[in-house]
Amino acid sequence: MLIDGFHVPLTVPFARDGSCHLRKLEGNVGRYSLSPVAGLVALGPGSEAETLSDEEVGDVLRVVARSAAPEKVLVAGIGSDSVRGVLKVAEQAAGAVFDAVLLGAPSTWPQLVVDELMTFFKKVADGSPLPVLLWSESAAPSMQLSVELIAELARHRNVIGLYDADLTLERYGAIAEATREIKRDVTVTAVFAPVTRRMEAAAAQDGSFVSAESLGGGASVIVSVAKPALTMRVKTRTKTTGFQIMAAGRCAELLPLLEAGVAGAMPQLAACAPQGCYEVYAAFKDGDPALAAEKAERVRAADGLMQELGVAGVKYSCDLNGYYGGLPRLPRLGLTAKQKLDVEAVLREVRN
Repeated sequence: MLIDGFHVPLTVPFARDGSCHLRKLEGNVGRYSLSPVAGLVALGPGSEAETLSDEEVGDVLRVVARSAAPEKVLVAGIGSDSVRGVLKVAEQAAGAVFDAVLLGAPSTWPQLVVDELMTFFKKVADGSPLPVLLWSESAAPSMQLSVELIAELARHRNVIGLYDADLTLERYGAIAEATREIKRDVTVTAVFAPVTRRMEAAAAQDGSFVSAESLGGGASVIVSVAKPALTMRVKTRTKTTGFQIMAAGRCAELLPLLEAGVAGAMPQLAACAPQGCYEVYAAFKDGDPALAAEKAERVRAADGLMQELGVAGVKYSCDLNGYYGGLPRLPRLGLTAKQKLDVEAVLREVRN
């Protein structure tokens, strides 16, 4: 599976009584799908996934998959303190036709010896029905994965990449060098965009997938006619990729990492200002580093404030920018009046 480009970390909206507001989640995902982002990450760090019941986790995954455009790569966070618990969520994600899962260290990691931690990751990778992406973050309750641990896990056939919230040029260079020999073939479209499992499922349901072998060495073809008025033909090809490294920290610090070669990014700010964040990435891809630096500077204040305020700040910012944020789930509290004014001030430059 190709994991690159710009990804959005989804929040989980809650109603006033604290229940999951699935209709609002559906609306948010539908709107993100209209943007140029490449992927959506559900139940990831900072999404309050740890507050959800097993039933709510399944509901969120199904709503996200149903509401997202088929070409958007879907990644599901599968955090749990046991291998059994993690694999249960991975199976739910596979059933909802997600493309990959996101796995960080269990919250009990300070009590685990190195062998136990390695066993946790490898057993999940062995049993996961979907490709595994690693999550690394130094802030509690997460854990920053060592370069040596990442390099060993990268050799597992089902571990395809990493989202790193603390990525620096030095750390990226060390990880890239340690995983340099990793090469895998992935299926992509004619313009080297990912081919998602929902695209493949739609083609299989229509009976319109033609294998490369049956075409006598030509490209595979997917024809989707899910909507009677629309027929979309997607030619596929194979691309060789390495261990895929995504920056997941601050958007304002993204440009040097992009220049160094990271596959893409998932900044926290993208949940409430996806267009403003994407413009940094787009300017870089267009070969205009000066404009990219200007765009990055424009989001710097908002970027820093979201890091400080966490999910409550992100959700209030979503409300300001036309998405539904709402309040965090108790015992987390919403913003104070002063904090709301601070958010409103920094978002003036990055409104969608």
